[in-house]
Amino acid sequence: MQSFDALVVNKKEEQFSVDIQKLTVEDLPAGEVLIRVQYSGVNYKDSLAAIPNGNIVKSYPFVPGIDLAGVVVASEDPRFKEGDEVIATSYEIGVSHFGGYSEYARIPAQWIVPLPKGLSLKEAMTIGTAGFTAALSVLRLEENGVKPEKGKVLVAGATGGVGSFAVSILSKLGFEVEASTGKESESGYLKKLGAATIVPREEIYDGKIRALGKQKWAAAVDPVGGEPLASLLSQVQYGGSVAVSGLTAGTNVPTTVFPFILRGVNLLGIDSVYCDMETRLKVWERLATDFKPADLEEVIQQEVTLKELPEVLPTLLKGQARGRILVKL
Repeated sequence: MQSFDALVVNKKEEQFSVDIQKLTVEDLPAGEVLIRVQYSGVNYKDSLAAIPNGNIVKSYPFVPGIDLAGVVVASEDPRFKEGDEVIATSYEIGVSHFGGYSEYARIPAQWIVPLPKGLSLKEAMTIGTAGFTAALSVLRLEENGVKPEKGKVLVAGATGGVGSFAVSILSKLGFEVEASTGKESESGYLKKLGAATIVPREEIYDGKIRALGKQKWAAAVDPVGGEPLASLLSQVQYGGSVAVSGLTAGTNVPTTVFPFILRGVNLLGIDSVYCDMETRLKVWERLATDFKPADLEEVIQQEVTLKELPEVLPTLLKGQARGRILVKL
């Protein structure tokens, strides 16, 4: 192998660059498994990694891309051999360890998941970190007793990657899903994914946060956070749960203790980055079986090449994304 293409971000004093460069295997960080990357995806973190002050990348120059799927080329770990199809997401990938925006990646073996039966590499990256986070959210809701017969489940930020997959997974499991969005034009898309009702985001948060509001939902998947989450918590039914995984509306959640001590509401923190491998394998197995969306192609907004990636990365920061952007290498 002579050299290969990778998207490299670099920062020198006031100068910042995002471009395609030639790398060699020697340029890659340490890891027991060398992977020929087939697919990656575009996530919010990846978009932040491609701007000067995104506070994601630890040191430069750097190859972003927090998830990847591909074929093992060489392995120093007995768990993986040449030709194995694998998934690598989370941990330090795309943050302090070179990520998926490269034709080859060298990854520590303990960060790698064998591709489960029932999924192709393309499907695995269509799901990617966003779908994994949605599935982990649904798993946590199940573990806290949320069942279809308990009532409606809300998905906030429903047109994003996590939201889209949450709508699809919950619908497939038999839940009545209410999908919240600020994009009226995407109602058709959300209904195709399985949403029973489209809820304007103003219905969750109208600018006022009440200590307790009308009980509307048995549970919710929330990748939004901020003040809308505080308002949402006040509207969850007695004993219900909210799985929170994001902060697109901010990090401050100005709630009171009332939803928790008067209605027994559970606020479940969802971390897909350092989630333990036992849980990770369980979630991917569910994503290959009963969690697998009926039509994964429906959540692909577009498929791009490495060369097209620099123009596409800012999309998520502008709130223009719907579903998943897939990167084919």
